[in-house]
Amino acid sequence: MSQQRHPLFVPLIFVGGLIFGFGLGFSHMARPEVVLNFLQFEDFGLLFVMGGAAVVTGIAFALVPRLFDRAPLTGDTYGRRLKSFDRNVLIGGAIFGVGWGLSGICPGAAYASLGVGNVTILWALAGMFVGAYLQGYWRSQRATSRTTPTGAD
Repeated sequence: MSQQRHPLFVPLIFVGGLIFGFGLGFSHMARPEVVLNFLQFEDFGLLFVMGGAAVVTGIAFALVPRLFDRAPLTGDTYGRRLKSFDRNVLIGGAIFGVGWGLSGICPGAAYASLGVGNVTILWALAGMFVGAYLQGYWRSQRATSRTTPTGAD
């Protein structure tokens, strides 16, 4: 049974992306040098931007399920989707952190960085896509090797 989405779902997602991108550009978080200065403990502006976002998100996650029984645009019920903290989460987070530190930009800000004229960020975006593809290929190869019967079967 497919659920019908509200007609404003896609336009509001687009508007949310515009607001997110504008906020990253306005706060200078789409500039790798600002992020690298934060990682080198020279500029703590990113801490305030992330803290402000965490406060708004925390309030929304606490209040919206109490005010509405279903999501307004999708009609889905609110629920927590928990992912177990395992080895893959730890290793993936470490790899992500190293990539963030080397490039000075995270994926969301990388796209916003294009909007402020940083075309050299295309190298980092290409690296993200290649890395994601390689991880997907590696995972599919592991899944295939686990399901392939051995000669003793």
